[in-house]
Amino acid sequence: MALDPLITAAAVPALLAGWTAMRARRITRSFPPEGRFLPTRAGALHLIDSGDADEQPPVVFLHGASGSALSWRPAFGDRLDGLGRVLLVDRPGHGASERRAGRDAARLEHQAGAIVDALDGLGIGKAVIVAHSWAGALACRMALDHADRVAGLCLIAPATHPWPGGVHWYYAVAASPVLGPLFSWTVALPVGEAWMRASIAGVFSPQAVEDDYAEAAGIPLVLRPHQFRANAEDVAGLLPQVEEQSRLYGDISCPVTVISGDADGVVWTHLHSAGLARDIAQTKLIIMPGVGHGPHHADPERIIAEIRALQAGA
Repeated sequence: MALDPLITAAAVPALLAGWTAMRARRITRSFPPEGRFLPTRAGALHLIDSGDADEQPPVVFLHGASGSALSWRPAFGDRLDGLGRVLLVDRPGHGASERRAGRDAARLEHQAGAIVDALDGLGIGKAVIVAHSWAGALACRMALDHADRVAGLCLIAPATHPWPGGVHWYYAVAASPVLGPLFSWTVALPVGEAWMRASIAGVFSPQAVEDDYAEAAGIPLVLRPHQFRANAEDVAGLLPQVEEQSRLYGDISCPVTVISGDADGVVWTHLHSAGLARDIAQTKLIIMPGVGHGPHHADPERIIAEIRALQAGA
């Protein structure tokens, strides 16, 4: 006897949701929190606090979309040890950090404030902010709203200005209040795991990344339903924010170093990085020939040297 189509239609999403819940728990157990939790306006913010405090400003690393605090390790490894005190932050809703403000947590000023709350909890005054991709806009927001806490910005392939088009359709769907939960709890995780290797290769092309990059960088974490939606809300909500924020970049007074590749197919260097150099007079713009969206993978030593220069200047 054939199953009632309505029963089948209800059973398939339920089965996918059950499998997603089980797989998400396994992913979470595979990447237990390594750092500490600080109370902030976004909820408990998880960060990995390493290195020794010295006379240099601490360095705060902010990951981009589809990432976590672990995203920096494949590129830098033990190179971070020479920077003094280093903080690798899980942005709100990513990694092990909470995201209590709901959709408002995608606001750049909210995430900037949460990071400053964490710095307050650690007794840190000024810090050098290192940000990749999506977090480039967040770092600029910190420099605008909390100038007294930012000793310098090192922006790697940053997304900072309005761009034509929009975002991939699946970000819009996952960020939707109606379709987002269904999408995130049924197809996002199995499809994401199937496409993960190809997606990573596309992001960093023309450079190749390490074979174990996905595991070392904790990429499976982003496929968990709550983080998938948080990531989608961040990405889908960025364009209107940078349309407004980019008009203010001339007010940023701290030293700024921008490092991007001329072969970046994810965030257009000629629009974002060149735009920062145009809008912020003191910007040091470094364009790496033949490099895509991962300058820190292509030449990590160069990035570390520029971070040290910002520390020394501060």
